[in-house]
Amino acid sequence: MSDAPSFLSSPSCARYAAVLNPNAGRGLAARVWPRLEAELYARGLSFEPITEPSGSAALARVGALPPDVGILAVGGDGTVGALLPALVGTGRALGIVPLGSGNDFAGMLGLRAGDFRAALSRLAGPPQRVDALRATILAGEGAGTSRLLINGLGLGFDAQVAALMNRTPAALPGFGRYVWAALGALRDLRLTSVAVEVDGEELYVGPSALTAVMNGTRYGGGFHISPASDPRDGRLNVLASGPLTRRQLLALMGRVLPGRHLGHPQVYHRAGRVVTVRWAQPMALHLDGDPAGQVTALQVEVLPGAVTLLNGTGGPQPPHEP
Repeated sequence: MSDAPSFLSSPSCARYAAVLNPNAGRGLAARVWPRLEAELYARGLSFEPITEPSGSAALARVGALPPDVGILAVGGDGTVGALLPALVGTGRALGIVPLGSGNDFAGMLGLRAGDFRAALSRLAGPPQRVDALRATILAGEGAGTSRLLINGLGLGFDAQVAALMNRTPAALPGFGRYVWAALGALRDLRLTSVAVEVDGEELYVGPSALTAVMNGTRYGGGFHISPASDPRDGRLNVLASGPLTRRQLLALMGRVLPGRHLGHPQVYHRAGRVVTVRWAQPMALHLDGDPAGQVTALQVEVLPGAVTLLNGTGGPQPPHEP
């Protein structure tokens, strides 16, 4: 369990900064800003809009704000993750206003993309501490670099899907985009030997199609890859597949959708604090859904209670019944 208390007694923030990624939802964020602005005014909230086309530019502006300003991240998991360096260890509080297609952490909390009223209504509830992850690339592209994550990461098949999602038809919703990309990634499926350790103990060694290290429960617009995860428990969760054919992997993804795969004989999973993953060959990596090159080794650690979340009181949502 986390050493930090889950719920905090501090009041809601007196001021907010609404950080808008105009590229979220393929330009949707900029188009719906007037509606979000109206909701903010209707609630009498004092706010400053921050609109930047890149995560680094938004991070610089947020980092210059006083720590008592609440940060409203308007966008998907990638938008939230880009702001974490200005939130972890700074005392700044986060409110998630999901928009676009990559909203799995918000979806886990029961927040729907574009439902500004629900997201802002929760600001009146008690803030709480949630965990974050720190991923460090040990070998491969970006070796020696680290990144903070709110939801999780994937290697292999997962990351190939994340890369293909950038090419999906614009009319598809988040879940549809994932299915479209997953079918494409199946054509290029390859098994590579992996060694996964959790807190220094071996979890799995052998051929694998994918591994995932999660703080949240879901990815891909609703696939419950890690139904045992709880972002308040001070632990991360890792999953690795054993050797799977294309047909077996497709069938397994059908079980992942409702979160019924943890008992599958080719699924290895465990909770812990530190995970090390080493591949025999370079494998594609995604970080909070963003493609991040090819790596052969990385380490992930959980940061218990590292983020003060203003509107997460709905709690993790159970998987939908198929």
